[in-house]
Amino acid sequence: MQVPLWPEAQPPALVATLYWPPGEGPFPLLVLNHGSPANAAARSRMGRYRVLSRIGYFVERGFAVIVPMRRGYGATGGDWAERYGSCENADYIRAGQEAAADVLATLRYAQSLPAIDPARVILAGQSAGGFAVLAAASFRPAGVQAVLNFSGGRGGNPLTRPGEPCAPERMAEAMRHFGRTTRIPSLWQYADNDRFFAQQHVKSWFAAHRGTGAPSTLVMHPSLGEDGHRLFSSAAGMPLWADALEAFLRDIGWFHKRAG
Repeated sequence: MQVPLWPEAQPPALVATLYWPPGEGPFPLLVLNHGSPANAAARSRMGRYRVLSRIGYFVERGFAVIVPMRRGYGATGGDWAERYGSCENADYIRAGQEAAADVLATLRYAQSLPAIDPARVILAGQSAGGFAVLAAASFRPAGVQAVLNFSGGRGGNPLTRPGEPCAPERMAEAMRHFGRTTRIPSLWQYADNDRFFAQQHVKSWFAAHRGTGAPSTLVMHPSLGEDGHRLFSSAAGMPLWADALEAFLRDIGWFHKRAG
């Protein structure tokens, strides 16, 4: 399917994939967002983001899952909207706003579908996608009840700067900026040995976000394999993040709302 960037827009549009649970609905919705490869060639090779076992986890629990490809990635293609500039002078706020525009466009499209419950939505993302959903939450989109940030951030390169992303203090500024207008609870999950974002930076970003009053929860998991950045996608990581996710959803009353 193609998702218009704005309700009145003509192309360009985002390519997205929808996965449905059995039944007729209306279903709660998960908007799942991908990360960002290091270069343009790798971004174009992404095709669609098909982490099927992870998508299946949510579908089995009754969610419809929509997975957009943001501008400049994979099957959507086109100009890369969420570039942040140079490593020394990274503009993560602008990059986050552009990524959020794509997340919110996807959300609006999905909420218009008759089989979707527009009032029961979770935004989720891995790496750059985790940062994108934190930025999107700052716009207080209607119907979004929770945000799931898996290893979120920008500017990391495990080959040239393991654990040391570009301008981490600017990412803290961006997290503070987006946190100021965020009132949707978010769960942040990282592993201790994330080779994109070392834990001291993660904790600094979280403190900046939560310090604004944004309702945020951080869970740091033990080291996973050679690179804990794969927390969301690795077989070893899945039981860890799934347990923390279920505890978080209980805490915010998600299951009670479903029963009601």
